[in-house]
Amino acid sequence: MYNKIYTSFIERKARKEKAFAVLIDPDKVTPAGIIELAAKCTAAKVDYIFLGGSLVITNHLDECVQQLKASCDIPVILFPGSPSQVSRYADALLYLSMISGRNPELLIGQHVVSAAAVKKSQLEVISTGYMVIDGGAPTTVSYISNATPIPADKADIAMCTAMAGEMLGMKVIYMDAGSGARNPITETMISRVASQVDVPIIVGGGIRDAEKAYRNCKAGADIIVVGNAIENDLSLIKELADAVHSTAPITI
Repeated sequence: MYNKIYTSFIERKARKEKAFAVLIDPDKVTPAGIIELAAKCTAAKVDYIFLGGSLVITNHLDECVQQLKASCDIPVILFPGSPSQVSRYADALLYLSMISGRNPELLIGQHVVSAAAVKKSQLEVISTGYMVIDGGAPTTVSYISNATPIPADKADIAMCTAMAGEMLGMKVIYMDAGSGARNPITETMISRVASQVDVPIIVGGGIRDAEKAYRNCKAGADIIVVGNAIENDLSLIKELADAVHSTAPITI
């Protein structure tokens, strides 16, 4: 079905159901590791698998996607850090425009470079307003993007940035403190953004425990993404998934 993944985002949001996504960096997984990750994600009822990174130096993205698809039924969504991170075997692609920065290459330049390949891939493309938030430490995404993150205490700037992205036609807002962030995005900032935009909100970066994932959902995040913490402790997958799913409304 066309736009199947985005439709699932919208339908979950309408039902006030929160979703949990595991972020996998292709540079940091082995074939055996993918099989184990897929099994744990399936057991924990993970909703989505995001695949990508700010700096992918290996050349086995297609193989990673194919192995994930062979190992589980969880949708695989590309979270690309560059135009080269496209695989036709995935279910969808977050087409990221960094609306928080002023680097024209990441607003539209790299999209022009990748447009033909993306179109040819026939992937479901989800236009995504990507906002990098200061996580208290330099991260790969802030370095590679050469863009200043939104200050962690400037919730109004984040809110207005997200509003602008939505009005420009972005289908999703992705708020990211970045891989390796010392501090996750505050609930205050998430709440401010959620109060003014209607599109699904994805939040990631610096989330290390179930309590923080739960609080982010209550603040207004629709999809929680965790990568680094899970790389260090696979047992967190179920804890985080349970915390996110526990925020769903109770039906009688």
